[in-house]
Amino acid sequence: MKETFEINAVARSDQGKGASRRLRRAGLVPGIIYGGDKEPEMIATAHNELVHHLEHEAFYSHILDVKVDGASQQVVLKDLQRHPAKPFILHFDLQRVSVSDRIKMHVPLHFTGEKDAPGVKAGGQVSHNLVDVEVVCLAKDLPEFIEVDVSGMNVGDNLQLSDMKLPAGVELPALAQGPEHDVVVVSVIGKQRTDLPEDEEGGEGEA
Repeated sequence: MKETFEINAVARSDQGKGASRRLRRAGLVPGIIYGGDKEPEMIATAHNELVHHLEHEAFYSHILDVKVDGASQQVVLKDLQRHPAKPFILHFDLQRVSVSDRIKMHVPLHFTGEKDAPGVKAGGQVSHNLVDVEVVCLAKDLPEFIEVDVSGMNVGDNLQLSDMKLPAGVELPALAQGPEHDVVVVSVIGKQRTDLPEDEEGGEGEA
């Protein structure tokens, strides 16, 4: 069962750095909703509520419900600006979507079967080259994550984008850009030896 997220927001009319600073002092985060056939809306939401949502991985790749002064809209999170030195959210962007819209989003990868992989049992290590991928799909088909099964991988094996099993209706736009974009997602590498004699490790042997 998919999680559901609801953002409670209020409309705002003041713009500019001064207005944004006043909102932040009041515990609010300024944001914007854009897209669809409507004009952009300037909004604000409680900082603590937004931070709580951001603790959930699915929030970043999920159709969200945002209520602006009680009126609900469906959106996805498109951008998030964090303070460079403090644990504060400075601004967020939401894009309106409908179930029939084709959207482009980054979706997290969940790796399964690592303990069962023959390469791991032989002493190898799993190396994650990607933690998420960009997908294109209808909004209704947007997955919360994509599962990557590595249980059959041996030492030296690579799994590339084209090897991934995708949910129905989900595409990887990178693959349409040519074979050079079919990058490695996960590898099983051999365990590095640490018991070599000093001269075999690059040190000088005896004269």
